[in-house]
Amino acid sequence: MLQGLRTTVYHVSDLEQAKAWYSDLLGYGPYFDEPFYVGFDVGGYELGLLPAEPDELPGAVTYWGVADIEAAIATLIEKGANAADPVTDVGEGIKLATVRSPLGNLLGVIENPHFAAR
Repeated sequence: MLQGLRTTVYHVSDLEQAKAWYSDLLGYGPYFDEPFYVGFDVGGYELGLLPAEPDELPGAVTYWGVADIEAAIATLIEKGANAADPVTDVGEGIKLATVRSPLGNLLGVIENPHFAAR
């Protein structure tokens, strides 16, 4: 069911500061830059920055690629996971969601028809 790693999202309290820091670290700027999300292409994978309140920073969430997000969520729940964030269409046919595993870990899944594994 899991096709491979796709995206790691860091929740940040200061999006502009985080964008500047990662741009400096990587040596280039983001390919996607909006007030609600900043995305960098790092070797064909996504490093994302998502604004969050300082007291709501869950750390990093890694998103695993799936072909059918609804089916993936159903399977994860059947296997004991609990829904955390519902399936959300973030535009251009890209959908993501998170569940909490029986061990308490946040696990993200992403359906991205534009991703081409290298």
